Amino acid sequence: MPAIPAATVANLRDLGTLPLGEGRSVREGLVLRSGQLDRLDPADPAVAALGIRTVVDFRTAAERTARPDHVPDGGRLLVADVLADFLATSGLPPAAQLKTLLSDPALAEEHLGGGRAQDAFRRTYRAFVNTESARASYRAFLTELGDPYAGPLLFHCTAGKDRTGWAATIVLVLLGADEETVMTEYLAVNPGVRQAFAPMIEGFTAQGGDPELALALIGVVPEYLEAALDEVAVRHGSMEAYVRDGLGVPDEVVRVIRERLTVHAA
Repeated sequence: MPAIPAATVANLRDLGTLPLGEGRSVREGLVLRSGQLDRLDPADPAVAALGIRTVVDFRTAAERTARPDHVPDGGRLLVADVLADFLATSGLPPAAQLKTLLSDPALAEEHLGGGRAQDAFRRTYRAFVNTESARASYRAFLTELGDPYAGPLLFHCTAGKDRTGWAATIVLVLLGADEETVMTEYLAVNPGVRQAFAPMIEGFTAQGGDPELALALIGVVPEYLEAALDEVAVRHGSMEAYVRDGLGVPDEVVRVIRERLTVHAA
């Protein structure tokens, strides 16, 4: 999934064309993902060409206040705070605070060294499945996708990797993508995220910071996504049951999502 070359939005990508097996693929131009939109310029040609009608913002109130979205012209904003019920006790700062941690290796090591960053991310991914704010947020997201008259939708968090990555996974599994496709799409954010945070990582390591800790904070690895998938399996047995019973999304909405977002080979 190569990034769309937008000058003012990081990690902007279309889920379109991803393979779904049996000659099917995801329809282009309807469901897109990115990092935060605080620098978005409506005149950016790559963004303007997408015709985005709805933006779903998965960030916390603090993140939104610090860096408000610039919504594309003609679009509307839906706030869906995934971590509202979890962040205070997670031990993991929101992505908006990564700059603080990556500027102070001693602080980062104190709070998240020794494997604690990885443990915190695994707990966070499980919270994507088992907390009420996350359920409400992903329910709202899928409900928007299931509107048969909806236009192109863009969903994002701060870096566009964790909360956004889980949303993309839900959609792809519902559409029938295999495990390899789901994981490849999830990991595809790493080059863009590492490029965006490269100056911070270089400064962090130059001050003696552990490069592995820096990468654990700004990238994604398979074990993070696997934690959320395991939580779905343990609690619900399947993604369809999680969406229906855990999120409360009616089967009719899922049917519309599949019809809207699936292209069948001629």
